[in-house]
Amino acid sequence: MYDIIIVGGGPGGVAAGIYAARKQMKALFITENFLSQSTVSASIENWIGTVTIPGYEFAATLEKHLRAQEGLEIRTGEKVSMIEGLPTGEYAVTIGQSERVETKSLVIASGGRHRHLDVPGEEKFKGKGVVYCSTCDAPFFRGKRVVVVGGGNAGLEAVEDLLPYASEITLVVRSGELKGDQVTRDRILGDSRVKVVYYALTGAILGEEKVEGLAYKDANTGEEKTIEADGVFVEIGMVPNTEFVKDLVDLNERGEIIVDHRTQAASKPGIFAAGDATDAPYKQNNISAGEGIVAALSAYDYVRRGK
Repeated sequence: MYDIIIVGGGPGGVAAGIYAARKQMKALFITENFLSQSTVSASIENWIGTVTIPGYEFAATLEKHLRAQEGLEIRTGEKVSMIEGLPTGEYAVTIGQSERVETKSLVIASGGRHRHLDVPGEEKFKGKGVVYCSTCDAPFFRGKRVVVVGGGNAGLEAVEDLLPYASEITLVVRSGELKGDQVTRDRILGDSRVKVVYYALTGAILGEEKVEGLAYKDANTGEEKTIEADGVFVEIGMVPNTEFVKDLVDLNERGEIIVDHRTQAASKPGIFAAGDATDAPYKQNNISAGEGIVAALSAYDYVRRGK
């Protein structure tokens, strides 16, 4: 019986693991790998205390810090497939297909994944002009021509993030309207650098060594067209990695775990969650780490008090 099991190898999970170890909890840390979403970033410049760090180096640094903790059991290359409540109030965690371990509390920091376009060139140019986080990477496109794919709030907010930097911004939308907030729409459409292309079905991301443009088809005419660009921001939503708890805790309409943001507690006693798997409004490394710490400390209090 563990005091706590932590699921997820990103900033939220690692922070929770470090704090659980420092509280000398009997802790098990489970992750498939430490390759969080930030590994697609060529450089991270908003991790507090570090001016700049490549995405892969960032992940390696987190892993090194976690492994420096004494008494923490770490299992990598493993995936949690199910979590079930026990009659005693504890939980049974299934690892892989059949291995079961039991715990008094959990921190779920399984993160999320960006919805992808799944078009030629997207995978090739990740970190070479294909971007999934405008908050993180907009400053790298100062004076550049940029395409943003997505007409919802995520797409509109990406345009806002880019306005202080990019020279030209083309917003590519599948339908005939923008679906984001009216106030945001009015704000971005009032800028002469912003152009919107409606009924555009993205076909490919173009380039040799880096992004040079985007190909799309006009859904009305069937005509194939291209847009010259130095970067493509894919802003078509996120998918939280919460399938394994969908029958255990309350999720919102997007599949995110609903938490009490004072304690990171989910709807079941002893279960806490942090980061992009939750309904937190801002998906950022620093925020995920802070939430992971809160979740671990809340779990410690829960276990210590025996309730």
